[in-house]
Amino acid sequence: MKRIAYIVGVGLIVSTLFMSCENLLDLTPQDRLTGGDYFKNEEQLELYSNKFYLDILPGDGNIYRDNADALIVSPLDEQTSGQRLVPETGGGWDWAPLRNINFLLEHSHNCEDIQVREKYNAVARFFRAYFYFEKVKRFGDVPWYDEVLGSDSPELYKARDSREFVMEKIMEDLNYAISVFKESNRAKDLYRVTWWTALALKSRVGLFEGTYRKYHGLSGYEKYLTDCVNASDEIMKASGGYALYQSGALSYRNLFKSDNAVQTEVILARNYNSSLNLTHQAQAFENSPTLGRPGLSKKLVNYYLMKDGTRFTDQADYETVEFKDEVKNRDPRLEQTIRTSNININVTMTGYHLIKYANDNANYTGGSSNDLPLFRLAEVYLNYAEAKAELGTLTQSDLDNTINRLRTRAGVTGKLNLNDANQNPDPYMTASESGYIHVSGANQGIILEIRRERTIELIMEGFRYYDLMRWKEGQAMAQAFEGIYLPETAINVGYDIDGDGTKDVCFYTTATQPNAGNVSYVQLSPTGTGTTLSNGDHGNLLCYAWIDRTWNEDRDYLFPVPRQEISLSQGVVKQNPEWGE
Repeated sequence: MKRIAYIVGVGLIVSTLFMSCENLLDLTPQDRLTGGDYFKNEEQLELYSNKFYLDILPGDGNIYRDNADALIVSPLDEQTSGQRLVPETGGGWDWAPLRNINFLLEHSHNCEDIQVREKYNAVARFFRAYFYFEKVKRFGDVPWYDEVLGSDSPELYKARDSREFVMEKIMEDLNYAISVFKESNRAKDLYRVTWWTALALKSRVGLFEGTYRKYHGLSGYEKYLTDCVNASDEIMKASGGYALYQSGALSYRNLFKSDNAVQTEVILARNYNSSLNLTHQAQAFENSPTLGRPGLSKKLVNYYLMKDGTRFTDQADYETVEFKDEVKNRDPRLEQTIRTSNININVTMTGYHLIKYANDNANYTGGSSNDLPLFRLAEVYLNYAEAKAELGTLTQSDLDNTINRLRTRAGVTGKLNLNDANQNPDPYMTASESGYIHVSGANQGIILEIRRERTIELIMEGFRYYDLMRWKEGQAMAQAFEGIYLPETAINVGYDIDGDGTKDVCFYTTATQPNAGNVSYVQLSPTGTGTTLSNGDHGNLLCYAWIDRTWNEDRDYLFPVPRQEISLSQGVVKQNPEWGE
């Protein structure tokens, strides 16, 4: 019932929906649905395609549990911790949603209304592009299927098609959807794919593939980056389009805590509704001591600029600034992403208590009903600026129309200058301990600044891991996972973490808990098997120091193919490089 009710969030009437779904399931169950007796009108095409939103688009934890190097959680994902093994089955090698898409495409001709038929063919091809984009990101080469296969079809175990072939097919699907939607589906819709959504996905795909090819030494990167630029530019310039949401000093925070997605900026969102018991766990994830104890890494906090646009890491003492001081006069998005007061130290392993998506109740751990954005204009701005920087065609005007608009909305008074950035690249962001080691050339400085902006603006939106993959910066997983800085005088005593005059917490290294009064107590491990201090009796909170998070540059940018798939194909399906056992 919850699955059916969710479709209400994408525009159907409750009573009609329940009746239609129940009749469909009673009379023609999905596993016995035949093409000849269905797909005859828009209602049937729409109803069938609703499953694509549920099966293909990310939901709940796949969005905000942005586990890589910038958001530290417990437990670490295997790809972050370096503990991946070749799975026997599963591992993301799942094609069931694709069969549903191809089934609609094979039988949509039953609908005699050509415009309706083409519209839902475009919907299906959008989702096929999305599906395959995720597969290419994960595995590289994958088998391309554009028809429904039977359970005994030999094509089920054919060799993997080349990355280039599959990416061309993805772009064909997106171009078809964009062309059809421009005539029949151009109106903005928060919960259904439209012309705008197809362009936004093309922007995302073009940036990913273009930069992946550039940094991994594959040919043809310019074509994909140009696709990104053109798709982004069309969104940015089209009449009746989108703008950055503005609601005063807390615009960034309000954008994500809004119960209904803000259509001014959000192109597509996941719809949640508490009255229908459709909720997610973002705030519980942030406020519960049992759902991962997530927190920003110290590295990411260091990336946030000062409010005037200067670099925090240019300050002589930045490494030893305590929390109460490091959050002062910073890019206002920092205090709209983490709590700077009323901090519950027991729910964050790094000391940076998250607030993005949350309401003001720091103790609330129930379900949340605010919508989760999937595509928004800010990402399009970032895609456009990065693609042009990588192509070497970025201008100051481009920056003013993208990155500097984001900074202005956030409240950062200093603006990004193209020449200044390239003449003075940030040494913190080029260091192997804290930055990116593969950026070089005349645009090094501006590319680093765009990456800074992207990481800050899109944190907890599901981008970070694959951003690192496309930049060939997996070594970031092996960098120290640090949290707030604690001086020696803050250990084994009551400590005022936020500077409000009240002692909040006692971090202790002794075997027994000291008596520091009515505060929260956090034991730091002296043996290195838990959270420790980077310098023994003082320093940054240090997470997962006991795990060997070595990154294998020849292997780890792609996931392994399950053993069963290789076995059933009699070796026709090949394993990814270096994943042999």
